Amino acid sequence: MKKNLFIIIICILLSVISGIVTNDLFIGGTILATGLLCAYFASEGKRINYILGLINYLLMGYVAFLNNLYGIFFFYLFVFSPSQIIGYLNWNKNLDQDNNVKIRGFTLKNSIIIIFSCLLGSLILGYLLTLIPGQRLALLDALSNCINLCGVILLILRFKEAWWIWLVNNIIDLAIWILTALGHGEGSMMMLLVSIGYLLINIYGLVKWYIFSDKSK
Repeated sequence: MKKNLFIIIICILLSVISGIVTNDLFIGGTILATGLLCAYFASEGKRINYILGLINYLLMGYVAFLNNLYGIFFFYLFVFSPSQIIGYLNWNKNLDQDNNVKIRGFTLKNSIIIIFSCLLGSLILGYLLTLIPGQRLALLDALSNCINLCGVILLILRFKEAWWIWLVNNIIDLAIWILTALGHGEGSMMMLLVSIGYLLINIYGLVKWYIFSDKSK
């Protein structure tokens, strides 16, 4: 309990400070706070991450729309946001005695299917995005969303490999928002900070879920 309270206070303080520095306190600060806390509570196997994730995805979708990243906007609003409700309900049915989610792992066959699906989906979506006038960074946009979707699905299904997927997605997201920030995109500096925060917490989540998995065995 004390650890969670400490993390919450730190995340809120970082979000407020970053929001003031980037002149994006309301939307950007809320995105950073909910994003960091969502990733942290997911790494701890707590259901509340899905409530925070719903708020985070809706706001991030809005920022993506302002920056003509229509693939990210569509996925955040119509795919990732509803997935948070599904994830909460699924985790609620698969809790251990400490109210932490029960963790699963998959085989090499699962890994090959996931990689192939991400690559194929990215190529198809990337092509479709190039047909939208004003779309920027179509291939990176598509690749980020497909990998992120795989990670979301795997987390909903309680697979620990979701964290590996998200580490790859973190690198792509960093590239997208660095390029957008260099072009002085709307709210891009805060989104870059969110991506960096996700990277750090996802590394923590990867380690934590593998520890949980070893203990459950």
